[in-house]
Amino acid sequence: LQFEQLAYLWMERQKSGGNYSRYRAQTEKHVVLCVSSLKIDLLMDFLNEFYAHPRLQDYYVVILCPTEMDAQVRRVLQIPMWSQRVIYLQGSALKDQDLLRAKMDNAEACFILSSRCEVDRTAADHQTILRAWAVKDFAPNCPLYVQILKPENKFHIKFADHVVCEEEFKYAMLALNCICPATSTLITLLVHTSRGHTTPWEIFRQLTGTKQTLNRENQQSPEQWQKMYGRCSGNEVYHINLEESMFFAEYEGKSFTYASFHAHKKFGVCLIGVRKEDNKNILLNPGPRHIMSSTDICFYINITKEENSAFKKQEKHRKKHESKLSYHGASRLPVHSIIASMGTVAIDLQDTRCRGPSGATLALPAEGSKEGRRPSIAPVLEVADSSSLHTCDLLSDQSEDETTPSNDEVSAGLEYVKGYPPYSPYIGSSPTFCHLLHEKVPFCCLRLDKGCQHNYYEDAKAYGFKNKLIIVAAETAGNGLYNFIVPLRAYYRPKKELNPIVLLLDNPPDMHFLDAICWFPMVYYMVGSIDNLDDLLRCGVTFAANMVVVDKESTMSAEEDYMADAKTIVNVQTLFRLFSSLSIITELTHPANMRFMQFRAKDCYSLALSKLEKKEREKGSNLAFMFRLPFAAGRVFSISMLDTLLYQSFVKDYMISITRLLLGLDTTPGSGFLCSMKITEEDLWIRTYARLYQKLCSSTGDIPIGIYRTESQKLTTSESQISISVEEWDDTKDTKDQFSCRGNHRNSTSSDQSDHPLLRRKSMQWARRLSRRAPRHSAKTAEKINQQRMNLYRRSERQELAELVKNRMKHLGLSPSGYDEMNDHQNTLSYILINPSPDTRLELNDIVYLIRPDPLTYVPNAGPSRKDSFCNTGGQETREETQL
Repeated sequence: LQFEQLAYLWMERQKSGGNYSRYRAQTEKHVVLCVSSLKIDLLMDFLNEFYAHPRLQDYYVVILCPTEMDAQVRRVLQIPMWSQRVIYLQGSALKDQDLLRAKMDNAEACFILSSRCEVDRTAADHQTILRAWAVKDFAPNCPLYVQILKPENKFHIKFADHVVCEEEFKYAMLALNCICPATSTLITLLVHTSRGHTTPWEIFRQLTGTKQTLNRENQQSPEQWQKMYGRCSGNEVYHINLEESMFFAEYEGKSFTYASFHAHKKFGVCLIGVRKEDNKNILLNPGPRHIMSSTDICFYINITKEENSAFKKQEKHRKKHESKLSYHGASRLPVHSIIASMGTVAIDLQDTRCRGPSGATLALPAEGSKEGRRPSIAPVLEVADSSSLHTCDLLSDQSEDETTPSNDEVSAGLEYVKGYPPYSPYIGSSPTFCHLLHEKVPFCCLRLDKGCQHNYYEDAKAYGFKNKLIIVAAETAGNGLYNFIVPLRAYYRPKKELNPIVLLLDNPPDMHFLDAICWFPMVYYMVGSIDNLDDLLRCGVTFAANMVVVDKESTMSAEEDYMADAKTIVNVQTLFRLFSSLSIITELTHPANMRFMQFRAKDCYSLALSKLEKKEREKGSNLAFMFRLPFAAGRVFSISMLDTLLYQSFVKDYMISITRLLLGLDTTPGSGFLCSMKITEEDLWIRTYARLYQKLCSSTGDIPIGIYRTESQKLTTSESQISISVEEWDDTKDTKDQFSCRGNHRNSTSSDQSDHPLLRRKSMQWARRLSRRAPRHSAKTAEKINQQRMNLYRRSERQELAELVKNRMKHLGLSPSGYDEMNDHQNTLSYILINPSPDTRLELNDIVYLIRPDPLTYVPNAGPSRKDSFCNTGGQETREETQL
């Protein structure tokens, strides 16, 4: 054994000080991973994602790191699966000799990652920039995949083929979480390579027993949501040329929405975007006016790519034959069922004939239809005309007349305009058309809790906001925070639905950041911390819809692994207990710590989910934590989850562009944007996801891509029973039986004692002596004391916390009327269904993710409108205003 260890150490030293052979570099393919320090989590994320693609199985990974590998990395690289593929070289990317040892000039790609756990993140970026420059100088033709931390450093590496800026993506994703719930989970699932996660249902049923049921009409089993959620999690984004596709080839010359709807109906795939042959820009949902061409590159969401689907030739010929026989215009559409080898099954839909004219909204059609007859939905036209395009009433009304300000806005001086922000805090930010103020706000008015000569408001309630607040708790106002504001003020967000934004900062912001945000409406800041209850109350936490807690840079590094999130977790847990109705979105450094979010020790269900996570991790799952309730609901996020976005770009070079478009970081003319709609009682007549798809495509041109569903949990056992550990479930049954036996024996002995009059007489004398010693009170006083004592006993922990909050609000001079301590969302679970099957039933309060067409594409030749006269002068000096 000692000889084997010595032999392995000798081989490792040879690798650290040796070379990657030139012969192997020329005959076999390899990529180089450059890092300043290699942690086990980063290594496993890279290897699992990189080797998840079948065509990369023969690639070698050469790691170039200036430090010696630690014990954990050494143990992993001893595993035969990795020892034959991964080569560790100790060296620096700034030395040509080390780059030559790694054969960088023959590498298929070079991945350069920043160390996010450094105390000085700017210094970490500087090291990444120098590594990128060194590699570009040594091997100009080697594709570069670079991860940068701060957005102000991004322009130094514009030459790289693919760049992911951590703070840009992080803040944009957290912002969209506030208006499209669980966007972070949606993006994370899309950028991970998976085959669809399934859970061991029988084991889970044994762990949970029958102690919990879901409060739904059909009383589904506890694992049903996991089954749907796990199956849909396998959906990813793929691409294919239209003329080579069996999914989309028949839609050449048809509109984009027509192709998207019918491809989903027939094959269960969701067409989300295209790219023209003569244009490098990807367009998400270009709308019904876009006509599909044979040279278009189609981007779609499915459980597997088309090339891996098992289509039989006879099925293909039968499909073509039936389409010729059964197609009789737009009113009669062929219906097929094509089953992919790994994909969801596109269930045959029922009759989708148009039985009459239908309205343009999702509202129920006229009452003239017969009972029991399914309401009609207008067909999706092959080529859209102007009369067929309507705006859905239940969706945000993009046709609102914003050229005429309301009386309230005029009196308050809040006339909004649409234009490009005149000042950007850093070089390289993408220009975004936004809602802006006619004049910039003085810096003194940006302070929420301090009055000035322009207003005397000192708390959130005094402002009288019509919409609920979005509060962001951060350590400093970095340049990345600008990307939190821009998606929430984008021009396509309805003006009436804009939420006030309050930045709760540990440190005061600098002047150049205030210069950037003073043009946006309803954006304020306050100096304070989330661990101070008074600061939370002043910034309006009782009027907030969402509270975003950003990971603090000063705590990202800790001596003990995974302890970097300790302060954030405890502070968020306090918020969770004090304000149970508040939606809290938290960023963590380590994904493994999400099990502590909204932690409840006496929860049998959470313990069973913990067991499931361990089993998924043993299987080698890339997303072992996906069944954790906070992650499934989109209430927790870690930026390291997006590391796979950079790795996946090696195979799918379009993934970064699509993600930036979805998050609103880039705005391409003609490309749609991500939004959501809520299913109300008036919408339940649509019944299924397929009919909703048709209704949206035929009326507004929106493309649905998924559902965010919330279900209620109803615990049928008492809290004391739930606190029993899962592992000791059977043992406790035995001990209970023993205790019951002992109790019966004790009762029998006491009954025997009652037969002896001497013992009974002595006990009565002892009770009388005790009563003489007790102080005597009047009957009224004793009743009052007993009542107070009973009230204290009956008061729950929630009521104590509510009383604490209300007392602090009174002390600060704030009205406690806005504090709703009884609204409790703890007994609900939420999850995402990405591209569900067409027959999925819609449920009340479902939130549907939509990609909506760009509103500006419908008015390409519109003349100047009245709103152009409102454009601020600062914007005219720096950029030309776009006319609507």
